[in-house]
Amino acid sequence: MEDASAITSLPDDPQALKQIILNLSRDRDENARQRDEWHVKFLRVETELLRLKKWYYGSRADRLQTPGDVAQMLLAFTTELEARPVNPNDLPPNEPLAEVGTVRRVRRGRRNLAAFDQLPVTRKVHDLAEADKPCPCCGKTREKIGEESSWHVEFIPGRFERIEHVRVKYACKHCEQNAENPQITLADKPVQPIDKGMAGPGLLAYIVTSKYADFLPLYRLESIFQRNGLEISRATQSVWCGDVADLLRPLYDLMIQRVLQSHVIGTDDTVMPMLAPEKTRQARMWVYVGDAANPYNVFQFTISRSRDGPAKFLAGYRQALLADAYGGYDGVVVSNDITRAGCWAHGRRRFVDAEKSHPQIAAEAVGWIKRLYAVEERGKALDVPARLALRQQESTPILSSLKDRLFTWRDQLLPKHPMAEAVGYLLNQWNELSVFTTDGAVSIDNNICEREMKRICLNRKNSLFVGNERGGQTAAILSSLTSTCKRHAIDPQRYMAQLLMNLPATPISQIEQWLPDRWKLRNPSPSG
Repeated sequence: MEDASAITSLPDDPQALKQIILNLSRDRDENARQRDEWHVKFLRVETELLRLKKWYYGSRADRLQTPGDVAQMLLAFTTELEARPVNPNDLPPNEPLAEVGTVRRVRRGRRNLAAFDQLPVTRKVHDLAEADKPCPCCGKTREKIGEESSWHVEFIPGRFERIEHVRVKYACKHCEQNAENPQITLADKPVQPIDKGMAGPGLLAYIVTSKYADFLPLYRLESIFQRNGLEISRATQSVWCGDVADLLRPLYDLMIQRVLQSHVIGTDDTVMPMLAPEKTRQARMWVYVGDAANPYNVFQFTISRSRDGPAKFLAGYRQALLADAYGGYDGVVVSNDITRAGCWAHGRRRFVDAEKSHPQIAAEAVGWIKRLYAVEERGKALDVPARLALRQQESTPILSSLKDRLFTWRDQLLPKHPMAEAVGYLLNQWNELSVFTTDGAVSIDNNICEREMKRICLNRKNSLFVGNERGGQTAAILSSLTSTCKRHAIDPQRYMAQLLMNLPATPISQIEQWLPDRWKLRNPSPSG
């Protein structure tokens, strides 16, 4: 903009004045455009910073912060109000003075008394010493009049045992004396999980459960074993895990076949670093969750995130796939004629992450999505046809109103605004996000798969990486079995011990009986 001296010496020519006005108008528009661009850039950087800070330091729950601040203020106000003493003069007349309430602290005791009562009992009697039994008054021996009992729970650490297998030999002395074949026969011993291996089924089950169900890295198990009297190197344990995975592969392949028979398959993926010469390679671990008729969680390891992984796994599948907006599924869905369903939890998370850029839109959008989840809560106990009818009656109008609001917000926001990206995510995925209103078996979100991915993240955090592609396959097989055990509330160590003890001698035609859900029918929980 020109300075004051230039303004006082304006030309008299109308055309020149018009040109000056046009230049000023262009400068103003350009400055406004630059301000908008810088504002959007600032909002994008702030949104990314807040998202990363939440990822590193904050709560994992996708909750709006602005309502949380108000709730925190109300909580402080309520706490202060309850702490004030009650003035008797403030009470209505002819009413007794109510007792001032006090905050009761609920003491948490034993939650599962049935399990406590089933623990083995060791009785220890504590008697008086012989010198303390005489009465201090008269000197006569006091008589026993009763007992007083109390309980505590003790933990007995595990121990190693050597199991010696002695195979008795028999021979025919008569045939031997006649210079004939003595007919020597050796008694059989149980088939071991690892041929000519030192580890028994119980030890292998403990190692697999510790690493893939409790997420203990092998170097920690090495220290634990050493404290208990036997040193087993992490390299040896790693080889054993690979051998167990090779033994369980037929069962793993059967679980894959069953999952592919599901009407709805949920899927997700996460990074699984693999050791490489210079730095770790960003391999991937995928999970495929079967429906209630095929209740198995199957993991798959691939060396990249290309579409080849899901394309190979889902080859021939023709039903519904519940997943996030990853573009790698697009070709698989189109070529296989799969119905692709979207995840409302991912859509909600976009608005939560962009909340600071436009709190009003974030609060309204999350409110609409909350209404969808309220309908789902009521339909949780219904069968598929009744749940579908409920969704079409209540969720479909909510979606229609929300879609109108999305178009309104899109027209109000700049294209690169963080909140515009959240709005665009829902509009671009609208067909996928609406599938649950046309199929009652499809869930509103893919949270079950995200929960299963936590086991991979915990293992990755503790063990850092897999050594090679075979190590990734081992992790996929053993994670599939332990994850499915958790899905059916099965003790994975008990299941694994029996599985490794019996599977080597089980014909492939009978392997179906060792699926976790089938095994649970024959082996109910000891506490249940």
